[in-house]
Amino acid sequence: MLALTLEEVAAIVGGTVHDAAGRSATVVAPVMHDSRQVEPGGLFVALPGARVDGHDFVAAAMEAGAVGVLASRPVGVPAIVVDDVPAAYGRLARGVIDRLPNTTVIGVTGSVGKTSTKDMLGQVLGAFGPTVATRGSNNNELGLPYTVTLAGRDTRYLVLEMGARGIGHLAYLTEVAPVRIGVVTRVGTSHLGEFGSVEAIVQAKGELIEALPDDGIAILNANDPRVMSMASRTRARVISYGLDGSDVGAVGIGADDAGRPTFQLTHAGSRAGVRLRLYGAHQVSNALAAASVALGLGHPIEAVAEALSQAEALSPGRMQVTLRPDGVTVINDAYNASPEAMEAGLRALADMAAGTDRRAVAVLGEMAELGDHAPQVHRTVGERVAAAGVGWLVAVGGDGADQYAAGAAAGGAVVDRVSDVPAALNVLRAGLRPGDVVLVKAANSAGLQALAHQLTESGAVPA
Repeated sequence: MLALTLEEVAAIVGGTVHDAAGRSATVVAPVMHDSRQVEPGGLFVALPGARVDGHDFVAAAMEAGAVGVLASRPVGVPAIVVDDVPAAYGRLARGVIDRLPNTTVIGVTGSVGKTSTKDMLGQVLGAFGPTVATRGSNNNELGLPYTVTLAGRDTRYLVLEMGARGIGHLAYLTEVAPVRIGVVTRVGTSHLGEFGSVEAIVQAKGELIEALPDDGIAILNANDPRVMSMASRTRARVISYGLDGSDVGAVGIGADDAGRPTFQLTHAGSRAGVRLRLYGAHQVSNALAAASVALGLGHPIEAVAEALSQAEALSPGRMQVTLRPDGVTVINDAYNASPEAMEAGLRALADMAAGTDRRAVAVLGEMAELGDHAPQVHRTVGERVAAAGVGWLVAVGGDGADQYAAGAAAGGAVVDRVSDVPAALNVLRAGLRPGDVVLVKAANSAGLQALAHQLTESGAVPA
């Protein structure tokens, strides 16, 4: 975090300092909107809310070492008072970026793969200079300003995951954090219920590309025509990535015995070998997106390939693979789910169990935010469970789980239908066999992360 006095923060956000007479307070630690995560020297953002009001936690934040508060009213401690706290949070982030002229800002969006891509990209760029990247999925109007305030004067690269739940969201985030490089991974059907149509999703995701300066770089997935159509929305340089005929590509794609992809990274007539530590064939596309940024910045392909080969899974609940003492392998991919991500997860499950007598087991909870499309989409995923050769499906939840079960059973899969996590845990404990490979996947709201943790809590080790 840049060192800023409360007076400097007030000037940036257009606020007024209260209750700080005679005190020289300087913010030197991250700006937090969760009082439980405040660090000494930090600034606490007191977000108003109908059910939980951040102003009620000011005392706790100050006890944790905050030097002041960004608030909508005086609170009896040093505070910068503003009319709109979330908007002021964004203005503060923009003020920080404006004071970092030597930092390259990279935005990553997409319906599928943006978090994994962001995690890889942060590690790859970290091999070439001090890098700050979004932690987890802090990709909205609150998480993005928090990430920005982690950057300092030595930060060379700032990698920001950018999410959107409607038209205009990315346009706002790119005003808070003007990007020089924009990455779009894929347009899918996640949040279809909120957007209303795939066309609206394309419009929203493309706002990132529209925000690029003329000397910027657009990194676009050549295997997704909707993403490539965004090239017409920018005057920035376009770098395409994909599995065939792209600026940055992959040839000789294979996998090791554990199901981790291997390939030759290609660019401008050169190639270099990559052995990912991540699981699933879909990670090749994510790796190409990350590589495209580094190559676009001029880093040598051999060094980029080596950095990719060292990248680890960082965000919890995303293809986290754990081996239990009894030989059962658990894939925790339960942080989020879309139809496209479900398909990728099932393909990874099948690949990890392929060529052995290991049984593929899918534990699927419902997907969210699909609107009227939900029944058919869940049914289609169930059909793909059977088509992938999954030996056992445990479908967890309500109507969506019914559709999973119907689709899978119609294809000949063995199915257990349960209503909740405790019931699923009982069925799995009774039915799992040594050597099984188990995929646990659902929307975060389904609560299957807790199930994945319970399946791996005793003596299991990361694979």
